[in-house]
Amino acid sequence: MPPDMSDSIHIVVLPGDGIGPEVTDSARQVMEAAGRRYDVTFDWDEHVFGGVAIDHSGHPFPEETRKACLSAHAILLGAIGGPKWDAVDAEMRPEAGLLALRSVLDAYANLRPVKVSNTLAHLSVLPPDRVAGTDLLVVRELTGGIYFGEPRRYTKDEAFDTMRYSTGEIDRIARIAFEQARARRGRVTSVDKANVLASSRLWRECVSAVHAESYSDVELDHMYVDNAAMQVVRDPRAFDVVLTANLFGDILSDLASTLAGSLGVLPSASLGGVTPLFEPVHGSAPDLSGRGEANPVAAILSGAMLLEDVGHADSADLIRRAVDDTLSAGSMTCDLSEQGVSTSEFTDHVCDVIAHIPISPTII
Repeated sequence: MPPDMSDSIHIVVLPGDGIGPEVTDSARQVMEAAGRRYDVTFDWDEHVFGGVAIDHSGHPFPEETRKACLSAHAILLGAIGGPKWDAVDAEMRPEAGLLALRSVLDAYANLRPVKVSNTLAHLSVLPPDRVAGTDLLVVRELTGGIYFGEPRRYTKDEAFDTMRYSTGEIDRIARIAFEQARARRGRVTSVDKANVLASSRLWRECVSAVHAESYSDVELDHMYVDNAAMQVVRDPRAFDVVLTANLFGDILSDLASTLAGSLGVLPSASLGGVTPLFEPVHGSAPDLSGRGEANPVAAILSGAMLLEDVGHADSADLIRRAVDDTLSAGSMTCDLSEQGVSTSEFTDHVCDVIAHIPISPTII
């Protein structure tokens, strides 16, 4: 049972591997800066996870870390993995720890917002005039489907996996997507492969039923995954909320992430279970570790998503505005600019902007 939040927000921090510790430290500093403006306090509880946990205890998701995660208000994760642990048995690799964490939390809804501002549009793989103003949200089912379905088998001569969904699993993720759309522009695009896959036919039927029963005010359309991938590239601004299954969501969210020009600016949240989990989309980038060149924007914005989820939308909005203002002022890390600033310099700039943004006094 998560603790009472009347005094402070109890956050378990899993810095992880590579640049994970650097970007989570930046996120903590920025969250503290925003918290000071709105009298929000934090109770930070750091634990090992991923490759560093393998080195420490022989397991990517130690029992002590598991217990801590289940007792927190929220979890802030940095990044995991790296070549150092490539030779570890599959069931003990850092990535297995991440799948186990999601399963333990039952965090079945992965939210990946992709926003492309005019400031960063020139960095996209697409022409700036096509991508500027993109504001889409991928809602990915995270704890079912082919990544978890049974039976599965691997031999040197044959291998198979099972893509399995129940109506309950589809119902709950669909409701998350429709609720998100209500708070945005009111449109859900449900992505499947119903012309081929039985699981996708059930997916389409169930999403349609949930829509008809409870969300007729939200616009719904269905799209095959191959067409969706093409349309994300062709006209990304046409999408609002994209709802899809685990495998398709993995692919489409990674594809959509290229629109922003850098994985370093994209946050994510995994919700719906015991404890919400927030993490940047990017990997551990071990080649950048310790060089002060990591882009902390994705981790900082993940912290903003965390604050919004636990009821501090004002602090979250303050962070987002400060990040936008900092980038617009030309302060960017080296993945975004040839004259890039360091991780710590960017973080300091965001904190300084937060300290000086006028905010309206609270009226009681």
